[in-house]
Parts: sequence; structure tokens; C-alpha cells
Amino acid sequence: MRLFKHTNIDFLGKRKMFYLVSIIFIVVGLVVLYFRGIPLGIDFLGGTELQVRFTNPIEVSDLRGAMDKAGFVGMEIKSMGTPADYLLRTPLQGEGQTVADKIQAGIKDGMPNAQYQVMRVDKVGPKIGAELRKNAFYAVIFSLLGILIYLALRFQFVYALGAVIGLFHDVLITISAVALFDALFPMLQLEFNQQMLAAFLTLIGFSVNDTVIIFDRIRENIKLFKNEDIEDVMNRSVNATLSRTIITSGTVFLTVLVLFIFGGEVLRAFAFTFAVGVVTGTYSSVFVSSSIVVDWKHHVLGDKHKGKASLINQ
Repeated sequence: MRLFKHTNIDFLGKRKMFYLVSIIFIVVGLVVLYFRGIPLGIDFLGGTELQVRFTNPIEVSDLRGAMDKAGFVGMEIKSMGTPADYLLRTPLQGEGQTVADKIQAGIKDGMPNAQYQVMRVDKVGPKIGAELRKNAFYAVIFSLLGILIYLALRFQFVYALGAVIGLFHDVLITISAVALFDALFPMLQLEFNQQMLAAFLTLIGFSVNDTVIIFDRIRENIKLFKNEDIEDVMNRSVNATLSRTIITSGTVFLTVLVLFIFGGEVLRAFAFTFAVGVVTGTYSSVFVSSSIVVDWKHHVLGDKHKGKASLINQ
């Protein structure tokens, strides 16, 4: 199935404009991130988290009042999609189930007629939270290094460099989008937790797959069109893979969109992050990774020889 046949779009001719668009979006997003930040989940911040399910719907104001009376003033309380399911989170920690027991006692004292069931209890210490933050950073860095080495062996180093710059671009764009949407739409309740980290690692793998497909086609076309300008060969290759890219990315995006809408509070951060990553990954494969290769070759080969695709292996 092909959605687009015989397209001849000059993608790479507009690369400088898209460089500028990406830079502006990243700068704005990082400024928002610096001043507002992204709320950290209990996985990285540390604390105690309790998910409860009431037999009958309750008012969140009643639950908050019960927690205030129990000494948990300002406790974070989130609805889990229904008026009967709530997530209670506090940075307080104690030995064993001490804090969780106090929360349950507060519910019983403040809402004696409410029947509920504890669905799960999570507790993370500050040392573990700091270690998870460090490991999250290392996970992203080492995944990018691994991809750089693999692509350098499979293609030329410049291809690997372009792909990794594109992946780094995807991570920055997605972080910027999360920061901006959290600032503009706080009702989304986005937070950086293990699910969001998993989404970042997943989008790195998804994005590099699309980039490799395009690079494979470029390598094939260079052999067929040796006397054409490298920019024309790359445009030809991107157009040839356009249908496959749109179908693959589109189906994945629709699936993640459904997950975002109907997946509930727990999966919201993962679904949102990965949905943004699908869009940015497709965008960067064309307007960042491939463009980096073109600009590098023009710079290295110089204006005198830049029209010869046959010189791409020099």
C-alpha cells in the first residue's frame, strides 16, 4: 500500500528553515523547563504513595479535609479517572508502612462511613530517588552512544553523527513539549516518572529505525545516481520512503493517542511523551539527520565537488 506515489518534494531545500524552527522551540521549551521544571514522580523524588478505591464515589474535598486533619496538610491528591479512585502522595517517609498506616487511619477517622480498598502502596527513599535520576541520565546517554557506534559500523561516521544529533534533537524537543504542555495545561498532570523515562528510551529506538530506513535507501540511490547532486539523491530517497514513513508513524501515533485518551492516569505520561516522540522522530529523520549529512558533505567536499553523489564515500 502506498499513500504517495511519485512525489518530488524538496525536503532538504528547506532544511535551514526547519533548523530555525527546531532551535526556537527547544530554546522556548528549555526556558520554561528552567523556570517551572517538570514535576518529579515518587520514583525520582522519594516519598510515599497510596492508591485507594472507594466503594462509592466521594468528594475530593472530603478526602483532602480528612488528610489535613490527619496532619498531611497540602498532600497531593489525584483522581485516577473516576470519583472513586484516588492517588495520595506525600514526600513524608517512615519505617516500614508507618506513613501508609497513618494515611489509612486518617481516612477512617475523617470519613468513617466511607468504605475503601488499598490498591497499592509505593515507598521510595531519597537515596533511591537520587540514584534513579542518575541512572535515567546514564540510560539515555549510553543508548545514544550505542546507536552512534552501531551506525558508524553500518554506515559512515557522518551518518551515525547525523542520526545521533537527530535523536538528541528528539529528546530535547520532547522534553520541551512536556514542559510547555505542563505549563499551559496543568490538568494533564504530567510528571517525570519511570513511565516517562521508558517513553524516552522507546522513542529513541523508534526514531532511529525510521532514520536507518531512509539512510539505507540513500545508500542504494547513491550507487544508481552517481552523477546527481547529493541533495537531489537524498530528496529522492526521502520521497521514496515517504509512504512507508507516514503509514508506520501514523498507525503508531493513533495507537498511542488512544492510549493517552483511555489509558488513565498511570499511562498518561508515557502515552503523551511517546506520541510527541513519534512526531518529532519522523520530523528529525528528514529535516535533521539527513540534513546534517548533506551539510557535512557540502562542507567537507567543498562547493567545487558537492554536486557529485559519487564522492559521498570520500
